[in-house]
Amino acid sequence: MKDRQTLSEDLKKRAAKAPKQAQVPAPFKRLPYRLPAWPEAVRGVPNCVLRSGLFGAIKRGRREYLQAIPIGAPLGTAILFTGPRLDQADLDVWEQCLHLAREQDLGSRIDFGARDFLRAIGRSGGGKDIEWLRNAFRRLASSVVEIEDGPRAYFGAMLHHGARDDDTGMYCIEMNPALVALYGSDGWTQTEWQQRRALAGLPLAQWLHGFYATHARPFGIQVSTLRTLCGSENAQLFGFRREVKAALAKVMQVTGWVMEIDESDLVQVRKKPTPSQGRHLLRSGK
Repeated sequence: MKDRQTLSEDLKKRAAKAPKQAQVPAPFKRLPYRLPAWPEAVRGVPNCVLRSGLFGAIKRGRREYLQAIPIGAPLGTAILFTGPRLDQADLDVWEQCLHLAREQDLGSRIDFGARDFLRAIGRSGGGKDIEWLRNAFRRLASSVVEIEDGPRAYFGAMLHHGARDDDTGMYCIEMNPALVALYGSDGWTQTEWQQRRALAGLPLAQWLHGFYATHARPFGIQVSTLRTLCGSENAQLFGFRREVKAALAKVMQVTGWVMEIDESDLVQVRKKPTPSQGRHLLRSGK
């Protein structure tokens, strides 16, 4: 019969040979799953969403269905997408869902009326808009993504699930708690909602507004790079460049930012950082 010391040594050897238990990703260590707080006048959106073509600068109409297709994204971010292409109007819906979800734990039931929701995103709430909202929720629920943004990663549907009552017009939805993985302390931006609403119907201008809102100190970016990132359907660079010039003019009117395309075909933007971005620049020594 083995003595206690021999048994102890055997246990240590077995423990050393045993596979190490995987570390739980940081977002899943925190319960409950809650989004960061932001005020009513803004929308809190992950940077990887605003800087990519996940919600593309595309026109309304028939949607192409993508099957595990890489989406244009900046260096350090990778997005794999399956589902109908999403546009900037779909982003309005997704942002409003997150806005409603921020006051409670992710995964909790969120109740709202269709007309109230539509008015909040700048729509009339009429019959056509109610049908459009149904389709938007279908698109979001059927869109599955795998997003890797530096150390952060999320895979799942853009909208967890939901239900509606057509007699009362009431909806209840749930957002996936794992979405909190995309936020972290520095992975998201507060975008000015009224500025975005002022650009309604101008998908490229809305995309540019969201993209540059995520940058505390924007750097020059090639027009061709922006075409890839925003998911533009314009196959001709000179045509896209013309669209960008018009869109930049609209964004400048709404925000007061200074935006131009220089002689090197770089989009240059000068803007005042938000208070939180200013703090980020101080911390990073910039």
